[in-house]
Amino acid sequence: MKVLLFGGSGMVGQGVLRECLLDKGVTEVLSVVRSAEAPAQAKLRELVCADFFDYTALEAQLTGYDACFFCLGVSSGGLSEAEYKRLSHDAGPPQSADGVRLRLRHGHRQ
Repeated sequence: MKVLLFGGSGMVGQGVLRECLLDKGVTEVLSVVRSAEAPAQAKLRELVCADFFDYTALEAQLTGYDACFFCLGVSSGGLSEAEYKRLSHDAGPPQSADGVRLRLRHGHRQ
């Protein structure tokens, strides 16, 4: 199984990443990150995304996965309600050009 992971450096995402890397059924993890680090696992790849509000430049690289974990979000501490919503809700999974959320089913973008 090939897994696509957003937010792998956060509190929830770190746990998801760890479990994916330990699972023998997971053959590849593509972690979409803000800045690259040297992956310590052979089945882990990173894809740098400068803007989690616009996936246009990366769209072709986000296909062919069997599962997607979207773990982006921030703590609400010190943020206004509007800013928290923008960072934790509006920065959602990739969208197609017409604004429809991309969904993964059986390794294909729907």
